[in-house]
Order: sequence, then structure tokens, then C-alpha cells
Amino acid sequence: MNSMHLMQKGRFGDFGGRFVPETLMAPILELESMYREAQLDDAFQNELSQILKDFVGRETPLDYAARLSALAGGNARIYLKREDLAHTGAHKINNAVGQILLAKRMGKTRIIAETGAGQHGVATAAVAARFGLACVVYMGEADMQRQEPNVRRMRLLGAEVRKVTTGSRTLKDAVSEAMRDWVTNLQTTYYVLGSALGPHPYPLMVRDFQSVIGREARAQILARESRLPDELIACVGGGSNAIGLFHAFIDDRDVAMIGVEAGGQGFKPGQHAARFHGGGLGVFQGTETFVLQDNEGQILQTHSISAGLDYAAVGPEHAHLRQIGRAQYHSVGDAAALEAFQILSRTEGILPALESAHAIAYALIRAREAKVGSIFIVNLSGRGDKDMDIVEAALKGASC
Repeated sequence: MNSMHLMQKGRFGDFGGRFVPETLMAPILELESMYREAQLDDAFQNELSQILKDFVGRETPLDYAARLSALAGGNARIYLKREDLAHTGAHKINNAVGQILLAKRMGKTRIIAETGAGQHGVATAAVAARFGLACVVYMGEADMQRQEPNVRRMRLLGAEVRKVTTGSRTLKDAVSEAMRDWVTNLQTTYYVLGSALGPHPYPLMVRDFQSVIGREARAQILARESRLPDELIACVGGGSNAIGLFHAFIDDRDVAMIGVEAGGQGFKPGQHAARFHGGGLGVFQGTETFVLQDNEGQILQTHSISAGLDYAAVGPEHAHLRQIGRAQYHSVGDAAALEAFQILSRTEGILPALESAHAIAYALIRAREAKVGSIFIVNLSGRGDKDMDIVEAALKGASC
């Protein structure tokens, strides 16, 4: 096994770890132990596979985007991994199923989660409903306002959505509130963390539950093209959809892996969420990784048109992949993402999530530079219904 797969003391190289209060150390260690057991339990793995097939709708298609490829100059054949077609409309459901099965195994009766764009909250609420578990989702007030359709969906699925009004009223503040709840209710409650973030073992668990994306994509592209792709492209907020796509290809050195962060409105502090462009090494919400912070280590405000990319830290495995040169990370701004949203809608009949539109925007740039006959896979991490109000308001503002 390649050394990149191995972890030392819960770290990916220099990144990761578990920086938590003493009261959380025992439940974190229990969680790691139970997850290791579940990984080796055929009954757990069989139940996970069955639910992914029957409830989630896997496998998701690998869709050749012919008109998008032509628009981008025709040098590259662009395939879309259609995670937007998974149940509840995003890749987040893969992780929610895995972690809630683990919660059941641990005897927990109450589920909590945090959400930014709302897709993780909807996925968690749906799986909790399927298993008859109480569910509370923490969400920043600002995110509740801009992702209101997903707030309604969570409530219809039976979840209580708790508004977070502290700090920037976005995802990082929702994570903090969820952790406070977890500390208070350890005996009954399981915290379903939504991205490849937080203290070990969460980044590892989320990566593993999302790696079904890359395993399917690898088999599908070999069946379609009889070779591996030249480039994988995925948006990176916390980084769960990207690491899920990348993981099955890490040992394939000829396959480039490209993560796309939110360039927002520019690169002054507070205008973007590009941790690799303007961030530095720090510890944030339980893990050591690249963080947007000032000279005193205070977390900076972030901005993106996409609520799902608007987070001050990046998953530690991405920091490791960048450090060892296995993956590249670039950024795309709000305007380019908005344009890509419209292009994909009109060329392929697909409304992408604004998060995914960042990856589409970068794929269009790369395709025009690519050698003839290149093959790209872009992970379409979610669908754009939730973003309609944001898109319409942005387009109206742009036309004024």
C-alpha cells in the first residue's frame, strides 16, 4: 500500500490530529475504535452497500458532456460524475448513511449535525428519518437566509433546525455549536460531521464513506474509454466530494488531481475562502491544517457566492496532498462560477450547485489548454435547486 494512505497518530503527514477539549477525548477514542471494528465487519459493510444502492440510488452515472466539451474547444472530453442524482441531491448522503449506521451500532438515539449550504443537513435529516432517530441540525443565520429551501426540506424531514447567530453566522459557527451540543449530550448523541474536517477520525471516516465516488468513477471511465482520465476536477470547501473522487486514483500518478477553492470577490481578507491562496498553518475546530487567519491567529471572515465553500479551513488530507505535490489547488471567483452555472444549464440541461459550478468553471479553463484527446472527470457534487434565489439575485444585480 502506498505510504500516502497510511496515517500516523491520526495525521496525514504534517496535518490533522485531534485538538479537542479533555471531555471529548474519550468519545473521540471510542468513535475511532468503533469505526475500526465496523470497517472489518462484513454485516456492517453489506448493510452500507445495500442502503447506498436502494436508498441513495448508487451507482450514480458518469455522464459525457458533449456540448460542454465542444464549447470548451473540443480538446478534452469532459465527463460529469453525477452526484447531484444521488438521493437528496448531493454527495453528502454517502457520508450521512455511513455515519448514522455507525451511530446505530454505538446505540445512540439522537443525531446532531451542522450544515452550511444545507445539503449535509438535508442528507442527515433524511437518513435519521429512515432510522427513526431524533435529529437536530445547526445552521448559521446567514446560511439559513440564503439556503432557505433546504431549511424547509430539513424541517419536512422531521429535523429541528437550530439557528446560530454568533460570529459570521455561517458554517464555522454552526460547527462550534454542534460540538458544544455533543459535549453536553455524549451518552445519547452522535455528531455527524459533514466534511473531511475536524478531529481524527472524522477526516478519515468521511474520506472512506465518500470514496465510493472515485471507485465508481474509476470503473466507469475504464469501461467507457478503456483508460484512466488525464484530470480529476472537484470543488473544495471542507473537501469531502473532492477527496471522495481523488482517493481511488491516488496511486495513479498520471492522473492529475485538481481542487477548486472559492476565489470569491478578490484576494483581500474577507473577500474569499481560498485557504491555499491566503491561508497559513493553524489549528481550527479540532484539526491542524491550512486556515484563513490573521497574524494573531484569529480566524478571518470568508466570502463565497456558494455557502458550501465558505469555510475558513480545508480538510487536512488536502493539505497533505498539496504538500507532497500529488494534488493541485486553484481558485475560481464568484463571477466565473455564476457564468459556469449558466453555461452548464444551457449546454447540458443540468442546474449545478454553485459549489460544483466552481469546478465546471475551472474545467472550462483547463479544457482550452489541454492536448487533443484529453479526458477530464468533473465531480458534480450537488444540484442547483437550492441556489436558484442566489443565482437570480446575482444575475439581476449584474444586469443593473
